[in-house]
Amino acid sequence: MQPQVMQQKTSDKDWIITLVLAIVVGTIGIDRFYTGSILLGVLKLFTIGGLGIWWIIDLILLVTGNYKDGDGLTIPTK
Repeated sequence: MQPQVMQQKTSDKDWIITLVLAIVVGTIGIDRFYTGSILLGVLKLFTIGGLGIWWIIDLILLVTGNYKDGDGLTIPTK
């Protein structure tokens, strides 16, 4: 009997593109639109990135590898 290997699903979104979008236009939610989180993108747009706080949190999530796309899949770091 062979042990079953659990394969973790990850997003097909590119980490580098998401990081660049988050840095450059993350305060208006473009990174969230790119990853498929439309509602969060709209909220981020209208709050200007949560007055910068949400922008910083998203950058931290991206760098640590905990950023999730619209389907709840983790965007793998490079």
